Parts: sequence; C-alpha cells; structure tokens
Amino acid sequence: MDATTAPHRIPSEMPQYGEANHIFEMMQNMLEQLLIHRPEEPIPFMIDYLQQNNDNVPKIVVLGPPAAGKTTIAMWLCKHLKSNLLTMENLIAKDFSSLAADARRHYQKMKGWILDGIPATREQALMIQSLGIVPRHVIALSAPDTVLIERNLGKRIDPQTGEIYHTTFDWPPEPEIQNRLVVPAGISELETAQKLLEHQRNIVRILPLYPKILKVISADQPCVDVFYQALTYVQTNHQSNAPFTPRVLLCGPVGSGKSLQAALLAQKYSLVNVCCGQLLKEAVADKSKYGEVIQPFFEKEMAVPDGIVKKLLCQRLSQLDCLQRGWVLHGFPRDVDQARLLTGRDCTPNRVFFLNVPLDSIIERLTLRRTDPVTGERYHLMYKPPPTMEIQARLLQNPKDSEEQVKLQTDQFYRKCPELEQFYEQAITLNGDQDPYTVFEYLESGIINPLPSKVP
Repeated sequence: MDATTAPHRIPSEMPQYGEANHIFEMMQNMLEQLLIHRPEEPIPFMIDYLQQNNDNVPKIVVLGPPAAGKTTIAMWLCKHLKSNLLTMENLIAKDFSSLAADARRHYQKMKGWILDGIPATREQALMIQSLGIVPRHVIALSAPDTVLIERNLGKRIDPQTGEIYHTTFDWPPEPEIQNRLVVPAGISELETAQKLLEHQRNIVRILPLYPKILKVISADQPCVDVFYQALTYVQTNHQSNAPFTPRVLLCGPVGSGKSLQAALLAQKYSLVNVCCGQLLKEAVADKSKYGEVIQPFFEKEMAVPDGIVKKLLCQRLSQLDCLQRGWVLHGFPRDVDQARLLTGRDCTPNRVFFLNVPLDSIIERLTLRRTDPVTGERYHLMYKPPPTMEIQARLLQNPKDSEEQVKLQTDQFYRKCPELEQFYEQAITLNGDQDPYTVFEYLESGIINPLPSKVP
C-alpha cells in the first residue's frame, strides 16, 4: 500500500468480521502450534488443526495441597463442563514421557481436559508445555496447614465410585455407602505434614509459569463457594491482544445515568460521545439537509421518524473519528424495531449495557431537579441544593421532570426492555442504582475484558 495515501480507511466490515469470528486468536493459536510441533508439512498440519476446532474447549489445571479439595472441584467442573478429567491415577503415569504422551492424546479430544494435580513439579510443567499442551485456566487452591491436616484426617473414599467423603463435612446419608467407605493410605498427621512441605517446595516453582492465567482461590470456605468461584473463572475469556475498537451502546430508562457514564467513557478512552437527542438538535441548528427535515417535527413536538434518525446516526457513526476511536451511543434504540435499524455497516455495537434503576430512585433523581432561570445553573434539591433561599425561591422545574412524566417514560422503557434484551443476546445488565463511579468500573470491566462464554 502507498504510504503517501495514509491514513488508510480499512472497511469497517473487516475488523467486525475478525472480531466476531475470533480470527486474531485463531491465527495466534495456530502459529503457536506450528512453532511448537514444527511439522514437515505445515499446510496439512494447519488443516488438521482447524478441523479439530478445539480452541474453545476447556483446558484447565487444578492445583492445590493435600486435602484442599482439588479432586472434588476438578470432578464438579468436569461434570458441569462435560469435559475429560485427567489424574495421575487414570493416566497410569510412570514417568514424564508417558504422562505427556497420554495427556497429548486427550488434548486432541473435542471435550477438552481438566488436569487434577498435574503438573506436580516444575519439570512436569515444562515437559507438558514443550509438547504444546498449554492450559487456558490454572486454579490454585490454598488454605492454612492446620486446616488441611485436620481436614485430611477425616477423609474417606468410596472404593466403588472413587467419590471422596469426610467424617465431619461431607458424610453420606446412605448406610450402604457409609459401610463401604475406607480410610485412604497416607493421611496421618505426620504424613500429611510431609506432603504439605513437598507441595510448598514445588508450587512456588510451578505458579510463575502461568502468570496471566492463574487464579488463586482460598479453600478454607464451603466447597460449593470454592466451586462457583472456580466455575466463574474458567468461563471467563482472557483479554485478547487483538486490535479492538469499542462500539458501546448504553440502554436504560430516563434518569439511569446514561449521559454521565457516556461522558466518563468518552473522557477516559477518547471515544466519540454520540447522544441521539443532541445529534438531532445539532442537525437542526446547523441547518443541514437532515436538519431541515427534522425541524418540522421539533416545532410540532412530535417524535422524529425512526428512518430519519437511523440515517443521521449511521452518517455520524461512519465518520472517520468514530471508525478510528470508537463510539459510545445512548438515547437510541428504545425498542426492538429501532435496534434492527442499527444492524448494518458501522452502526452495530460490540458492547451493549443495560442500566437498571428502580422507579423510586428514578423519581428521586429527576423530580427534584431544578434550574435557575437567571444563571442557567442546575440544582438538585437533595444532592446539590441551592446555596441561598433567594435562589431556591426562583428555581423552576422542567415539565418533563414531573412525577407523572417520569413514571410514564420509565414504564414505557421497562415494557419494551425484555424484547430489547433478547435482541442483544450478549448484553450485560448492570445495577445502575449505585455510586456512578462504581457503575463506571463495571462498564470498564465489560469493555476491556472479552464477553463471558455461555456454557450450554
């Protein structure tokens, strides 16, 4: 390409297609496998790799000291994610080479794998990595040694199913199971202390190998809580290195804080702040071709037709600053029919947020707003009261802020909201009834991090 023609305008469909189909991640993973395996015939290898289509299957390592509950967590994750559970026992591993070879065969399966207590040493971890078996999520359980020793002494195993029980925390109600439980070998206090010491020596050399995919979870809490923390983590996609241009849509009832959050996002991330209502007013003020069409509707206080709004929005969102920097849109769409108009070209958002605020809070936010007709200063009788009685006496309320109008607009939004949420399947719903900067932090997290995986 000729550098003298820069900046180049890459068609918006290209990054949208790449983002939607994870092209960057797919090429990155394929290049990693090529460099690891170094096949003599790269093309057939890449075709075979793509046909496996296993980039999104679970690849999880669960580590932890004795009695931390790693086997239980691994088994529960395996059942929930319908994956393969791999342990030292079911791999029948005698040395590193057989372990790696067997794990590699499981790695090729479409269901993915969950390694329970593997790798146990740094040498095992390096051997597994050298063969291209790289986990996507690593969970390390931790708890005080005193808790683990006490927990280990009560451990019992069902020899028929392999299920692990505990005399205090998880005793089976069925007498038949109780009678066949056996005490596993090596759970005395001295033996447990020795195993804990060995684990501590090894784990400090293993964890530095997984700095960006590691999650440490305290095992000194109910097992169900540990499981849900682990499940939440493994269903989270790691931040990608792929180029990303945010196209953010904020939905919410009147008074939910959309304008404030849009301004904060625009300020921090240099996004173009596109307010639909403001865009219509600017078009009229500029006397543009769309402004001339819109002005009669303003004069008659009628709603501007969706088709005109859509054309004006798409014109704005396709301008160079929106294409290069990204945008945050609010005030449109308000229903599914309007949302369908934003499915073309540069108008499709890649992050959608719904700000939910209860009616009582909205009434409190809006009905107490006042404006000083002399200075134009805006006040709120609760959050920003006027400094003097003289100013308070002359304050005026916008008719749109009356309780009747606020209830009507809020009711209209929440009646149409379920269909709108269904249309945007990957939308993120937030509680907007909290400190604005807390809401902003949640919005940031939703934009920076990939959208969570949905497990069927």
